[in-house]
Amino acid sequence: MVRLWGRVRSVAGQVFVLQVVVVLLLGVGAVAALVLQAGHDSTLEARNRSLAVAQTFANSPGIVQALASADPTAVLQPRAEAARTRSGVDFIVVTDTEGIRYTHPKPDRIGKKFVGNLRPVLAGGVVTETVNGTIGRLVQATVPVFSEGDGKGRVVGIVSAGITLSKVRGVVDRQLPILLGAAAAGLALATAGTAAVSSRLRRQTHGLGPLEMTRMYEHHDAVLHSVREGVLILDGERRLLLANDEARRLLDLRPDAEGRPVTELGLNAQATELLASGRIATDEVLPAGDRLLAVNNRPTDRDGGPPGSVATLRDSTELRAVSGRAEQAQTRLRLLYDASVAIGTTLDVVRTAEELAQVAVPRLADFVTVGLVEPVLHGEEPRPGGAAELRRVAVNGVRDDHPLYPPGRLVRWGPDTPMGHGFGTGEPVLVADLSDAVEWVEQDPERMRRVLDYGIHSLMTVPLKARGVLLGMVNFWRSDRPGPFEEGDLSLAEELVARAAVCIDNARRYTREHTMAVTLQRSLLPRGLPEQSALDVAHRYLPAQAGVGGDWFDVIPLPGARVALVVGDVVGHGLLAAATMGRLRTAVHNFSTLDLPPDELLGHLDELVGRIDQEESPGAGGELAIAGATCLYAVYDPSSGRCVLARAGHPPPALLRPDGTVEFPDLPAGPPLGLGGLPFETAELDIPEGSLLVLYTDGLVESRTRDIDVGLDLLRDTLAGHPGRSPDDTCAAVLDALLPDRPGDDIALLAARTHRLGADRIAEWEVPADPAALAGLRASVARRLDEWGLDELAFSTELILSELVTNSIRYAAGPIRLRLLRDRTLICEVTDASSTSPHLRYAATTDEGGRGLFLVAQFAERWGTRYTAEGKVIWAEQALPGGLGPTPPG
Repeated sequence: MVRLWGRVRSVAGQVFVLQVVVVLLLGVGAVAALVLQAGHDSTLEARNRSLAVAQTFANSPGIVQALASADPTAVLQPRAEAARTRSGVDFIVVTDTEGIRYTHPKPDRIGKKFVGNLRPVLAGGVVTETVNGTIGRLVQATVPVFSEGDGKGRVVGIVSAGITLSKVRGVVDRQLPILLGAAAAGLALATAGTAAVSSRLRRQTHGLGPLEMTRMYEHHDAVLHSVREGVLILDGERRLLLANDEARRLLDLRPDAEGRPVTELGLNAQATELLASGRIATDEVLPAGDRLLAVNNRPTDRDGGPPGSVATLRDSTELRAVSGRAEQAQTRLRLLYDASVAIGTTLDVVRTAEELAQVAVPRLADFVTVGLVEPVLHGEEPRPGGAAELRRVAVNGVRDDHPLYPPGRLVRWGPDTPMGHGFGTGEPVLVADLSDAVEWVEQDPERMRRVLDYGIHSLMTVPLKARGVLLGMVNFWRSDRPGPFEEGDLSLAEELVARAAVCIDNARRYTREHTMAVTLQRSLLPRGLPEQSALDVAHRYLPAQAGVGGDWFDVIPLPGARVALVVGDVVGHGLLAAATMGRLRTAVHNFSTLDLPPDELLGHLDELVGRIDQEESPGAGGELAIAGATCLYAVYDPSSGRCVLARAGHPPPALLRPDGTVEFPDLPAGPPLGLGGLPFETAELDIPEGSLLVLYTDGLVESRTRDIDVGLDLLRDTLAGHPGRSPDDTCAAVLDALLPDRPGDDIALLAARTHRLGADRIAEWEVPADPAALAGLRASVARRLDEWGLDELAFSTELILSELVTNSIRYAAGPIRLRLLRDRTLICEVTDASSTSPHLRYAATTDEGGRGLFLVAQFAERWGTRYTAEGKVIWAEQALPGGLGPTPPG
């Protein structure tokens, strides 16, 4: 082993030999200890087991009786063999007091003398001994059998149990392979560890031996002390291990500096903090006397190295100026980045200008003012070549008590002022000293003197120009910082303003397009409500902030003093939605002139929306531009107080009754317009006089942050308990309670208070189907007109009713009724059961008839026919005399 140790020269090899020897010694010692311990444990285990089996069998029930029986062997032999098998011993032998065997695993030995020391057993003792038997070395235990079974009677027999040591010693055979395997694993780990250490040493030393390592150390030491860059090496406790000659010179270290903590080297606070912290530094500039040192610091414990750090020092007295310029460039880049994030967050021209003024103060200027030409504020494109007349829209500064022109002021700059010159040429202007800008001072001497006295001394004015269009001017003012603006500041201001100009121009374009869309939409909505007496109506319309939509409303007078209320909502936003809304609103007006029931009117609208979808199709293979819509159409009759409603996918109306309760009538929903194929249904409501009917679009009750059920509950709570509130006040209260902060959808709202046409303003007659009854009918009508003070209309009314009644008697069937209504006009209605409508035609000179409807059309302002479930109604309206109309109902 000593020879082997001497032959192995590498450290890794010597460590490997030592590990092998240690593992072998440990293995041999462990095997010896295991064998000795196993022998002792085997003997002790054999003694305990044989003694326990013998005592258990000797004290088992029936042993004494079996020994006293005529044939003990016949009783005891089976029991002894069964007990031996279960307990795992080699034999259980029962003898009499003379040692003659009654039992034995080998029956041929029954009746023979037991071999063993029986004298202590006959005296009541227990004998345990190790003997070499015929089956091998074994341990046997011999115990007495007492007559009374409690150890106090006489000995009537003997029980002996024995077990060979080989049966107990099997644990050694099981543990020894494990031990040998562990020793082999230890040798394998030692081999692998030695190989890993050897490989790492080869990598770290690059395959160099001790001699080569010594030479390399001497070479590196020479290089370390000859380079013109300082090197400091510190250990993990921040003590100086090594400082080369350049480091001693640059830091003026004392001769005994090595071995001292960094805090005792006499360095300034910055250098001490850097070296003591061990943090990574790259070209960090530290002062050292009259020098500036560029310091690099790196830890040495990376990649398995020793704890500590190494610092290099480089004398760079010019680095301060370079560092200042780099810091300034970094600050300017940060300002431009922040501007790209902070400017243009909205599509509002004024807000964008305010964001520009906010982001530039105080990092670029102490005060910033922004002026825009007037057309830009309205979304229009300014005309080139105009005067420098700017509306100030944003002012921001380090203080609020400045004397600069406030926001909202229209300022006209002279052509010789810096602002006027920049506006005319489109180039930025830098004024280092404002007191030298004579033209600027003469623009407004009193205010400009206040500006100078305030401390504002330098100016940069930069044109706000985007896509070749001059939008305004941005002025940067300096007051707190004593130095004037420089060319670098001007270039930064130009970059900043150029970015903001694009955002302002985008906002201007959006304002123009939004204004156009809103103008189009408002032009398609009713500009005023028509005159009628059935309802007091107030309305509100609010476009969405994100863009115009397709919501609309209408109030349409119908024949018979009735009024139709309409609200609708076209899917989507933008010009297409607004244009579709206009088409649907026109269609509703056209269909209402036919006096169609609400369900039929919605059916016609459904067909129209389907045709619009087909028209908007881009062609084969493209997707359809679905122009879906919802609509609610209601017709209120003041003569009966009945309202007939139908809806196509629209929210139900709210009904505020005179007692202050609110309900949402259960109307058949119906599919949205444009789906086609499904019919619409109507519902009839009897509405008390003075009730308030509220119609609205879904933008009022539903938003991204509020479910429609929550909105309906809020609408109910707002309306409830206020039956006397006027329709206009109701609209205001509803919008105050439900209007979102930023509406994402249009909102249309109608509030209509119902009136009833009083019974004294309605006259009805049943007309017999006999032309002779016309005389009495005309007399009755004349009396009623006299009561109403409408004698002037008696002749024309009698003529009209005569023609209409005669026409019904001649061509219609069933009951005929005549009704006069005094509203804003005098309305004459003739109802019959026929569905045939009369038509106006020109009668020839030879025709006997055909002139009745022509006369009706001449005397009436308008006339027409509407159909009912029972037949038709022919009506005619006449204007009231000048002093009698219009009259309110009731």
